[in-house]
Amino acid sequence: MSAYRALDLFELDALLTEEERLVRDTARSFVSERVLPVIERHFEQGSFPMDLIPQMAELGFFGANLEGYGCAGLGAVAYGLIMQELERGDSGVRSCASVQGSLCMYPIYAYGSEEQKERWLPRMAAGEVIGCFGLTEPDHGSDPGSMQTRARRTAGGWVLNGTKRWITNGSIADLAVVWARTGEDASSIRGFLVEKGTPGFSAPQIERKWSLRASVTSDLILEDVEVPDSAMLPGVQGLRGPLSCLNQARYGIAWGAIGAMQACFDEALRYATARTQFGRPIAGFQLTQHKLCEMASEITKAQLLALRLGRLKEQGRAQPWQISLAKRNNVYWALEIARTARQILGASGITHEYQCGRHAANLESVITYEGTHEIHTLIVGKQLTGLDAFQ
Repeated sequence: MSAYRALDLFELDALLTEEERLVRDTARSFVSERVLPVIERHFEQGSFPMDLIPQMAELGFFGANLEGYGCAGLGAVAYGLIMQELERGDSGVRSCASVQGSLCMYPIYAYGSEEQKERWLPRMAAGEVIGCFGLTEPDHGSDPGSMQTRARRTAGGWVLNGTKRWITNGSIADLAVVWARTGEDASSIRGFLVEKGTPGFSAPQIERKWSLRASVTSDLILEDVEVPDSAMLPGVQGLRGPLSCLNQARYGIAWGAIGAMQACFDEALRYATARTQFGRPIAGFQLTQHKLCEMASEITKAQLLALRLGRLKEQGRAQPWQISLAKRNNVYWALEIARTARQILGASGITHEYQCGRHAANLESVITYEGTHEIHTLIVGKQLTGLDAFQ
């Protein structure tokens, strides 16, 4: 098979800096050479390719948009391009890097003490410490303010009790950023750094998934887990802390979805031009060309949306509702494009020989996590109307 060809109908490469193109091409080569040869096998087996972690760390993919502490200090667009290429490989690979940087390193960077930053960030950037983010609970997903996990004050620190669910990286993590209520309402929520091996803390893996199979997903169980005062993130209180982390991750997902779109479109186009029926390639039939045109149109829109959002982010002007709009749009259309690609491939699309079915299965999770499609609809709806549909 010839080399991967990314769709760029509107010559968006010309809007990228030389550094951004170099970062993108580095990530693209990594995915083509290291991820794609092994990812189908891991998806089939339900395992995560752990050997990719030190390789991603060496390339600076962890916390790539953070400054100092061993991080690459890239701009928002360059970071987004990394997420795009990683998801072209697999949502599970992008999720690992996204959780590490946006959900674990970012809260330490933004809200941690200098001691916490110095202790954890360089080792996390180097891939020596893997992190996870404990917010979602079995009974509280879209409504994190109603979480049941509690932190009780003691003479020397805090005691944590509760359960978190659907935690990416959970059972392989060395450090968990756990959000818990210290009082009766959401304004009392604080973040705590809980180390693997702390008595009472466990992370059983969730098995039998048909989506994100090449990703580690776990529960976090906290039973009288004692942590010192130094484990609390001192710089934030209330839902603003975890929601700001989610916005960092949602931004990366908006870019990642483009990678899944591109992978599926490239595969569908190759197949349609090679597959012959009724004496000619199926790409020559009107219905197939209509499908390809719709796919290319939505990819181009998603690229423009993500690029503009990235530039706004670099200027410090990106708003949460803009991030929600981008995540909502791009993931929705990535799922539609994956399904359309499967239709073009016919029965071949359900086999592990091709990737569109794997991307479609993964995107069923991506459209739900980091805020469901419906939640992002209501976030944008509030911006449009001034009325809060959550209440």
